[in-house]
Order: sequence, then C-alpha cells, then structure tokens
Amino acid sequence: MATQTLPFRVVPPTSARRLLGSGHARFLIERNARVYRAGWVVLLSGILEPLFYLLSVGVGVAQLVGDVELPGGKVVSYTAFIAPAMLASSAMNGALYDATFNVFFKLKYDKLYDQMLATPLTTIDIARGEILWGQLRGASYSAAFLVVMWALGLVHTWWAVLALPATLLIGFAFSAVAMAATTWMSSWQDFEKITLLQLPLFLFSGTFFPVTAFHGVLRWVVEATPLYRGVVLCRELTTGVLTWASAVSVVYLVVMGLTGLVVVRRRLDILLLT
Repeated sequence: MATQTLPFRVVPPTSARRLLGSGHARFLIERNARVYRAGWVVLLSGILEPLFYLLSVGVGVAQLVGDVELPGGKVVSYTAFIAPAMLASSAMNGALYDATFNVFFKLKYDKLYDQMLATPLTTIDIARGEILWGQLRGASYSAAFLVVMWALGLVHTWWAVLALPATLLIGFAFSAVAMAATTWMSSWQDFEKITLLQLPLFLFSGTFFPVTAFHGVLRWVVEATPLYRGVVLCRELTTGVLTWASAVSVVYLVVMGLTGLVVVRRRLDILLLT
C-alpha cells in the first residue's frame, strides 16, 4: 500500500496568528475603496487643506519671516521649512478621520463588524484592514502634496522619495492609536476630545516654528509627541539634513503603531466576541 506524503506546512504559533490575522484584510480595503468611489470629493478636500495652509502661511507669512536655519546649519526658506510639516500633518489627518469617525459609525451604528465576523474575517483582519485603509488614504493626501512641493521647488534632495514611505509610517501609527481610542467612545461628543488633541499637535509640533523656541520641560514634551516625530522625519528627508532624530522617529512611530494594533485587536475581541 503506497504511503501518501503530505506537503510540509509551517503553522505559526497561536500568538503570531492572532497578530497577523488570516490575510483577509484586503477584502475590507476593497470594500472601503468601493464605498469611496462615490465620495471622492471628501478625498479631494483632504488634499486641498494642507495646500491652502502652505500657500497662505508659507507664501504670505514667509515674506515677513525670512529664512530658517536647520540643525545642521543649512538655511532654507520658510516655505520649505513648513512644507514637510504640512506633509506630515496631511498623513495624520487622513489617518485620523478614517480611524475615528468611520470606524465609530461602523462599530456602534451600522454594526458592520458584527456582520463581517460571520465571514472568515477575524477581529485582527478588521483591525489591519481599517488601519491599512487609513494609511492608504493618508498616503494619497501625502503623495499629491509631495508632487506640489516638487513643482514649487521645495524639495532639495533625492532623499525626498523616502518621504512617502515616511508618511505611510505616520499614518500607520496614528490609525492604530486612533482606532484603539475609538473603541472606548460611546457618543459623537467624544470626538471633541480628538479635536482637542489634534489641534495642539498641529500647532505646536515644530510645524510653523523650530522646536528651539521651547525651553526646558516643555521642549521635552513637544519632542515626545507623535506628530513632532513625523514632522522631523519628513523635514529631514525633504531638506537632506539627516540626523539620528530620523532614526528615533522611525522607531517611535513603529512602536506606537504596533502597540495600537495590539490594543485594537484586544478591544474588538471584547466588544464583538463577548
């Protein structure tokens, strides 16, 4: 009697499967893409907002401010100084909107995730799918804005091609943490807390003026904020002044995103499976 040889297959540990999911997250991304075909104007607004900031502040105020000296001693125009900050901010905003408002509606009102769990999708697939979609939305804003920066002559080095992957990392970090925070929200009024955090991040993360304007403990607090890490990363890549701060920013954002992903998976297990 012939012996049948079964193909060898490596089965990852249970903890790894819980984190990686079943690979079905792409179906959620496809579903979101189909929905947004009818709402493309919303995506367009996310691209125009940072552009308006750049033209109003970067072009108008730049006439009064003059040039800005970077940590490496390189001098750039004020417009070139704030443009990468707008790039990082657009990635943050695109990720936040999808990971908060849209996720809250699907979770609390539409009960979409409950329906998805009746399919082969798991809670980690839902988490990964929504986070990846938030990254794609943020990246679409950033890619368009990066082209505008190049057209305006605000890109000074070929390192700038890495600014797009950097915005993906920013989107990953903010999507994961924002989605985790959304799982604790109980009403639409809770989104005022998101705005309360988002606005100070946008204004005081080295976006419009160097972090050296802060002193003592306040400067340490600013340097520990996630958007500041994203601004530093994008600014150093687009100006060509690379320091160890970029490496710190990459590690910071990766840890932030992975932590948020783990929390989201556990919270969805509690909310949808118990």
